[in-house]
Amino acid sequence: MQPTTQPTTQPTTQPTKPTTTEPPAQPTTGESWITSRFEALEDWAQRHSFWPFPFGTACCAIEFMSTVSSHYDLARFGSEVVRFSPRQSDILIVAGTINDKMAPVLKKIYDQMADPKWVVSMGACACSGGFYRAYHVMQGIDEIIPVDVYVPGCPPSPEGLMYGILQLKEKVVRDRAKLRKAGRKEKAERDAGETGKGGEEAAA
Repeated sequence: MQPTTQPTTQPTTQPTKPTTTEPPAQPTTGESWITSRFEALEDWAQRHSFWPFPFGTACCAIEFMSTVSSHYDLARFGSEVVRFSPRQSDILIVAGTINDKMAPVLKKIYDQMADPKWVVSMGACACSGGFYRAYHVMQGIDEIIPVDVYVPGCPPSPEGLMYGILQLKEKVVRDRAKLRKAGRKEKAERDAGETGKGGEEAAA
C-alpha cells in the first residue's frame, strides 16, 4: 500500500487595501456661528444699549444716581452709559420738578436728540407736577414733549426705575416692528404703483 500523504495547503494572501495618509486634525479655534435676521440683531442691540441723558432737578436725580451705582448695577441691562450730551443719547430721563422757566430748555434738549429717542418721566413731579399745584410748575412734562414710560413715586425707588427701563425695552421692540411693517406696506404700495404705471405706458 502506498502511504497516504496529507495534501499540503498553500498559504493564501488577502489583498491589502491601499494605505491613505489622513491629513492631521486641525486644532479647533473656538469659533461658532449663529444665523438670524439682521432686523432681530438690530432690535437686540437697540434695546440692550441705551445711552440715557439724565435731566435731574430734584430728589429723583439722587435716586437715579443710586440706580446707576454698583449696588443696583444698571449695567446688567446695558443702560449705564450716561451721556450729558443730547447728541449722544437716545433716552431722556426727566427726574424732578420742571417749572415753566425750565420747559424751553427741556424742549430744546429733546429736539437736539437724534431719532430714535425715548422719554422716561421719573417721579410724581415730572409725571403730574406732584404736590406743586402752582402756576409756575408744569403739571406733567407731557405738555411739551411726548413721554414713553411713566415711573410713579415720590421719589421712585431704584427698582421702580429699572422696571420702567425694562418696560421701555419691550416698547422699543413693538415700535420698531410697527416701523418695519409700515415701511414694507409703503414699499409694496410704491411697487404696485410703478407696476401699474408701467402697464399703462405699455398699453399706450
